[in-house]
Parts: sequence; C-alpha cells; structure tokens
Amino acid sequence: MRKVLVIEDNEDNLRLITYALQRSGYEVIPAGTGEEGIKLAIKERPFFIIMDINLPGIDGMETTMRIRSSEIDGEIPIIAMTSHAMVGDRERIMAVRCNIPLPQNHRMQKG
Repeated sequence: MRKVLVIEDNEDNLRLITYALQRSGYEVIPAGTGEEGIKLAIKERPFFIIMDINLPGIDGMETTMRIRSSEIDGEIPIIAMTSHAMVGDRERIMAVRCNIPLPQNHRMQKG
C-alpha cells in the first residue's frame, strides 16, 4: 500500500483527507506540525505529501523548502492546501516547489 504524508493541524480537515485517501487505497501518515512532517517525510519517504500552508510553528512553505533540501530526492509530489488563497499566493507556493496549490475554499480572494 502506498503511503501519503498529510501535514495538517486541523483535526477535521485531517479526518476528511484521511477518509478520502484511505477509501482510495492509500495508507495515511499524519503530521500536525511542519517539524513533525519533515521528520516523517525523511523517515517514511511517502508516495506524495499533502501540505497545509498555514501551520503552527514553521509554515507549509518553509516545511516544503526544508523537505526539498533534505536527503530525500526532492521529487516527491507535494500538494499545497490553504484556506487563505490570496492573489500572489499561487506564485509563492509554486516558488518553493509545491507541485499543485489547492485552495481549500476553491476561491481566489483579492488581498
């Protein structure tokens, strides 16, 4: 079974994402902080990562940069999720080498 690392601090979001991934046949590895996510990414080498951008401590963009610069190959797909998608956020998220920025509310807001 392929592993997916989900770095998400909101328990409701984590439950929903976990449910959907498990129904699709994935094993979910949860992490509630960026620091924990980095350690698990290196240890578990998941098939892909779902990254909340608005994390406590180091945010999802910094977490992504640290994962990309770690000893893992840096090619693991990272799907960025955020509920605060403002104009310009997509470019900033892509600049840290997230593969797909996905707004949780599916609307881009001006700001």
